[in-house]
Amino acid sequence: MAPRTVSGDVATIGTAAARADGVQQGSLSPVAAPRGDGARDGSVSSAEAAQGGHARRRRGFTLLELMVVMALIVVIAGMAMAGYRNSVVLAQEAVLREDLFRMRDAIDQYYADKNKYPATLEALVTDGYLRAIPEDPFTRSNTTWQEIPAEPDANNPTAEPGVYNVRSGSDRVSMQGTPYNEW
Repeated sequence: MAPRTVSGDVATIGTAAARADGVQQGSLSPVAAPRGDGARDGSVSSAEAAQGGHARRRRGFTLLELMVVMALIVVIAGMAMAGYRNSVVLAQEAVLREDLFRMRDAIDQYYADKNKYPATLEALVTDGYLRAIPEDPFTRSNTTWQEIPAEPDANNPTAEPGVYNVRSGSDRVSMQGTPYNEW
């Protein structure tokens, strides 16, 4: 590159560089370059001087910059969606635990009051131990609960065994790796 000299705020390119661009020596006119505050101070950058002072500052973003930003947005959105899905499943598991606890507690109260297990889960509702049979959060139905029958009473073999326990009717597996129908 040809040597350049700086005189005040104006940069001048040597004769070899000026002739290489097809510009005659001394024909470069100083062009004002914008400063940070938008004012023009009369200085010329070396790139502008090499192009005859006609270089313009381009505004906007390149396609590559836009693609990088879009890729970052997609990665962040993907991470957020995974976290959201996990939180939904964890909330459904918490609802299932609570529903199972309440129904098992109602079965125990029924047994303590009547000295026998309820014939069905619906008996808990009709006798006032539950307001309604809760909906299984994974099957989205209140009719899919698995009713586990009690062992037959040795003292009264003719008595109906009744519902001893209840489990989810879902065939899905929990976040901990255990099936919901084994909870």
